[in-house]
Amino acid sequence: MLGIIGGTSLLFSTLPTLEKKSFATPYGNVDLLCGDIVILMRHQYGRPPHRINYRANLAAMAIAGVDRIIAFGSSGSLKNEITPGTILIPTDYISITDIPSIHDHDIEHVRPELTRSLAEKLAGVVPEARIGGIYVQTRGPRIETVAEVEALSGIADIVGMTIASEATLACELGMDFAALCTVDNYANGLSDEVLTYDNILSTSKTYRHRTEEIVTAIIRQMG
Repeated sequence: MLGIIGGTSLLFSTLPTLEKKSFATPYGNVDLLCGDIVILMRHQYGRPPHRINYRANLAAMAIAGVDRIIAFGSSGSLKNEITPGTILIPTDYISITDIPSIHDHDIEHVRPELTRSLAEKLAGVVPEARIGGIYVQTRGPRIETVAEVEALSGIADIVGMTIASEATLACELGMDFAALCTVDNYANGLSDEVLTYDNILSTSKTYRHRTEEIVTAIIRQMG
């Protein structure tokens, strides 16, 4: 079953009509929207990135029967050539913060084939997407400093606060995973504009109809 994780980029989009169900996991209860697919809104109940219960979220999706995940993530560009409004499908991840684990007694990789196989299918559904790139995760909820952005731009292409955690847990639970990142802003210091959360929300609103169309296409062709 296909699972979709939505964040800031889906806040203003009209989603399919699905039944809300609560799932009990060893890590806490999670509400999912269920039908032929499963949708998780990661910021439910107003949780900021560093307060999200990732282990409960991914465990609930596994319990619901999800075996493939498309995670939508709002991100900031670390490169001048990756402009706001771009859609990027990252193929690798860096984290400079703690990453949650379910199988914390095992040593293993986030297996690239799990991302690559689903990313290839996703690219066919969203042909305008930029394929490949590195996503770096920071802790949040504060926006990265100019100095941090300058340092991160040397090792990654986009920055966000959620996707690497979800990719890790999906791997541990044996679920195929791919992220579709909407580039909603230049990271702090890359433009003259003073970056605020309102700026990020404004971009999400601007592209809400495109996001709705992408969600519909993913469900129709991959669900």
